[in-house]
Amino acid sequence: MFVLVEMVDTVRIPPWQFERKLNDAIAEELNKKLANKFPRQVVYNIGLCICLYDITKLEDSYIFPGDGASHTKVHFRYVVFRPFLDEILIGKIKGCSADGVQVSLGFFDDILIPPESLQQPAKFDEAEQVWVWEYETEEGAHDLYMDSEEDIRFRVVFDSFIDTSPTGPSSDEASTSEEGQKKEAPYTLIGSISEPGLGLLSWWTNS
Repeated sequence: MFVLVEMVDTVRIPPWQFERKLNDAIAEELNKKLANKFPRQVVYNIGLCICLYDITKLEDSYIFPGDGASHTKVHFRYVVFRPFLDEILIGKIKGCSADGVQVSLGFFDDILIPPESLQQPAKFDEAEQVWVWEYETEEGAHDLYMDSEEDIRFRVVFDSFIDTSPTGPSSDEASTSEEGQKKEAPYTLIGSISEPGLGLLSWWTNS
C-alpha cells in the first residue's frame, strides 16, 4: 500500500532559516510542499505523498542575484500511497450514487467501486441513495444495504492518474474546461467487491 520512491527536487531555503541545520530546514520544506497541506500532493504516475523518509544526497547550494535564499538540489526518498493492483484494502463507505460506491481510507477519498463490480445482483435505491445486494438464500432474497460509514473490504483493480496542472486559456471555452478539470481527481482507485469475502465486513461475520 505504501512504497518508497526516489525523487529529486531543488529546495529553496529562505534567509531566516539559515541558522537551522540544512537537513532539518530541507526536510521541513519538502514536507510542507508535498504532504503538510490539504489535499496532499499527488505526483503524476507516482502516487499520493505521505511523508519524507530520508535525504540521500545534497548537492551544492547556490544564492542567486536578487534572491537572498539558498537553492539546493536534493536527492531524497519519499513515502507515497499507491496500492498494488489486486491488493485488498479495508475502508469506510463515504457515500453512494448511481455511479457506484465511494470509499474513504481516511487520508484518501478518491476510491470508487462501480456498479458492475459490486456483489450481484445489486440495485440502487434512489430513495435511500444506497446500493443494495439482493442476497438470495434458500429462504428467499435478503436486501443487504451498503450504508455510509460501514467498513468495507475491497480489491484494487485499477488506478488512474490525470494531469491537473494548470494551463493557460487558449479559447473562449477555457473557463468551461477549467470548471470540468476542477472536479477531476488527480489520482483515483477503482475497486471491486464481486467475490466471496469482499464487501461489508458485517456480511461475513459469524452469527
